[in-house]
Amino acid sequence: MSLYKQWTDVAYEERDQKEYNKFWEVYLEKEKNVYASILGSKENVFQGKLKELAERFSLDAVTFTGFLDGINTSLVNSIDLENLEEESEIKLEIDFEKLYFNMLNAKAPWLYELPQWDDILTKEKRKEITKEYRSSKTVVKDKKIGRNDPCPCGSGKKYKKCCGQ
Repeated sequence: MSLYKQWTDVAYEERDQKEYNKFWEVYLEKEKNVYASILGSKENVFQGKLKELAERFSLDAVTFTGFLDGINTSLVNSIDLENLEEESEIKLEIDFEKLYFNMLNAKAPWLYELPQWDDILTKEKRKEITKEYRSSKTVVKDKKIGRNDPCPCGSGKKYKKCCGQ
């Protein structure tokens, strides 16, 4: 069974609300520690066998695969999670701006408020990314054509007498 399949089985197994909350509380704390370590090192490229990288971040291979599932959209080249094994060679080349944006999108203040971001992205850059994130969530409606406005088809008639009939 692939590591990714093992991760999804563990992460999404049926459990009561208390167990569910406990599982994710423990996992999210581990995830926070990994991100703090990555941001603290200021490196954006991590390379090696999955098992070795998992040990480097004090995680087991299955939990590290869950971490990879979360960071995959923030990598320069995404990883094929389905075929990962402990001996798989992987390269994590992190796009920090995309990572910050995705943390905002995931509504994860415990991650995007980490103090280690201060040494990676300037305060202005983080504000710019936050503004970009917020504008991506804003719906802008097109101006509605009034019945007495000129028809957009270019006929010269009023909309109500042309395409609005």
